[in-house]
Amino acid sequence: MSNIHAKTLQDLEFHTVLDQLVLRCHTAMGKEQVVSLAPLSDQQAILTALGETSEYLSSYTNENRIPNHGFDVIHHELKLLHIENTTLEISGFRKIGGLSNTVGIHKKFFKKFKTYYPLLFEKSEDVDLQLDIPIYINNIIDKFGEIKDKASGQLWGIRQDINSVKAKINQSFAAALQRYQSADLLDEIRESVVDNRRVLAVKAMYRKKVKGAMMGTSKTGSIAYIEPETTLRYNRELNNLEFEEKEEIQRILHELTDQIRPHRLLLQNYQDFLAHIDITSAKAKYAEDINGILPKISTERKLHLRDAYHPLLYLNNKRNNEKTFPQTISLHEENRIIVISGPNAGGKSITLKTIGLLQLMLQSGLLIPVHERSTACLFDKILTDIGDNQSIENHLSTYSYRLKNMNYFLRKCNSQTLFLIDEFGTGSDPELGGALAETFLEVFYERGAYGVITTHYANLKLLANELPHATNANMLFDSKTLEPTFQLILGEAGSSFTFEVAQKNGIPYSLINKSKKKIERGKVRFDATIAKLQKERSNMAKTGNKLKEEESKVREEAKKLELLNGKIKSKLESYQELFDSNQRMIYLGNKVNDVAQKYFLDRKKRPLISELLRIVETENSKRKKKSSGEVKKAKEQKVKVEQEVQQKVSIIREKKKVEKKKKAAIQKNKPRPVFKIGDRVRLFDGKSVGTIDSLEKNKAIVNYGLFTTNVNVDKLELVEAKK
Repeated sequence: MSNIHAKTLQDLEFHTVLDQLVLRCHTAMGKEQVVSLAPLSDQQAILTALGETSEYLSSYTNENRIPNHGFDVIHHELKLLHIENTTLEISGFRKIGGLSNTVGIHKKFFKKFKTYYPLLFEKSEDVDLQLDIPIYINNIIDKFGEIKDKASGQLWGIRQDINSVKAKINQSFAAALQRYQSADLLDEIRESVVDNRRVLAVKAMYRKKVKGAMMGTSKTGSIAYIEPETTLRYNRELNNLEFEEKEEIQRILHELTDQIRPHRLLLQNYQDFLAHIDITSAKAKYAEDINGILPKISTERKLHLRDAYHPLLYLNNKRNNEKTFPQTISLHEENRIIVISGPNAGGKSITLKTIGLLQLMLQSGLLIPVHERSTACLFDKILTDIGDNQSIENHLSTYSYRLKNMNYFLRKCNSQTLFLIDEFGTGSDPELGGALAETFLEVFYERGAYGVITTHYANLKLLANELPHATNANMLFDSKTLEPTFQLILGEAGSSFTFEVAQKNGIPYSLINKSKKKIERGKVRFDATIAKLQKERSNMAKTGNKLKEEESKVREEAKKLELLNGKIKSKLESYQELFDSNQRMIYLGNKVNDVAQKYFLDRKKRPLISELLRIVETENSKRKKKSSGEVKKAKEQKVKVEQEVQQKVSIIREKKKVEKKKKAAIQKNKPRPVFKIGDRVRLFDGKSVGTIDSLEKNKAIVNYGLFTTNVNVDKLELVEAKK
């Protein structure tokens, strides 16, 4: 039994979600039951319903799709089975047979894949399978919905006699047709059918010459339709046999009904089970359409909805190719109440409804459209006061109705309650209504309730700022364009932008200025301060974005400059080496030139050779020092490179180990495919793709073209299933 009041379901448009679920149900009984779906009160029942929906959703993305669960309802048949000496019709037995077979298929499937669908398997185990029911029906009724000839020995004999009489009718009619045709008593059409009987088409003038029963005439009266006398006698015999057949069929069906009657409650369980599967399937399909997931369900009182979408708004915008803005909101022990303020049409109410509707869906076993890192908790009661609740029937004004609703809140509100109030305190004198609303909010706070309210009242904003476990929030508004951005900002109250919006809509500035003078100066200053803070926040956000963009640009430029600087340094080093080499060559050339000049003058070979040898030895000694230094430097560089390579290799190995563990975990959680001969597969750590030639137990022979190998199926992953 649900603790959620019907008014809460109405305020949050939960019935619209149910209407959308109805469209995704396949069976009449599923559609009947899903309309009455309501939030559950038992925590374990909620977790089970959510788990079943999540399991069904997972079947859309793996190889083990859950079988079709369609069935025809058997309400009428169950009523008849409840009454003694009643007989079901053939169509009823066919529906019962189909229902039994479908349940059998599902029980067999969930038993086979219970590791993938443990909760659905547990649900299927609650239903006892009676194999005799379809056997009883199949022994009597064939796949075309006809009673089998061998349903009983007597029926077999009657039908044999019927076939024999029908053959005699055809023979006698053929003989009469030939006789009267040769006598030229028949019309050109020769024969016809009247009341499912073959008759002779006799010329009207010769009708007295043909013995038999008159069955009618043509429209013009030129043809008389006569059933031959011999055929007539056999038809009477056929009618008697058909009556006996009908009586025997009725007796067989009555006997079959008595065989099925003891299983009436079991058939009811069959129907309830498949209706439950149908509703679970509809929930999974709805989750797929809204990108719904199962968030972490916290046993502590912590609600953190990240990137939460209003499902009805999301689907509507999806159809119209429009963007939907998600909201992120948190409620926990240190932040139990949030007061949202800001201008109208900024998204306050839709944020409120998003929180409430998602909570209702979650507690009804429906997955919700939030980020996968979201956390949810369960509440015993969800109280709402949303919209204009003026009651014409009870002659209550909006404010009177809201006060009556607040009285209900005061009686029901406790630490296990989530309350959602839109435009808190409105409907009366602003100061008096605001004071009363402040008192109500203090009571809710003292009782430890969780809640979100929207308001324009300054005293409620101040109270939220003063209470340690409450906080202000506002819907961000662009102060220049005065357009909503639909972003919820926690931590500060929002301005109503009353005069700014009025000015934008063409109200003369003189009237706005006159209005400002009519209210307390402090109120204007307070609202102006809030508006100024919001403008500053907006400007800071824009400045922050610009700084981030500029910072990223500066980083890119720095990288480019660093790369360019490296290239220039490399070129300078190469130019310096080239310059030093050229200088050395010039120095050596000058020395050789001096020696050559001296030899030119004195023609002495010995001093020439000794001088040249000295120059060569000097250069070689320099080369030797330089080469030893380079070798040492090269060795140091080599050691450094080897160390860097080893470090990088160890990092890469660690990454590969982590990736291997992740891959192993994914493969472990991933549903194991059922391999067939002809499937294209590969080893988990391999790249080559082969084809399964044969399967035996847990072994498979994989053909890679040039060779075959025998491997365990646990080490294989499916690349492409055989078509």
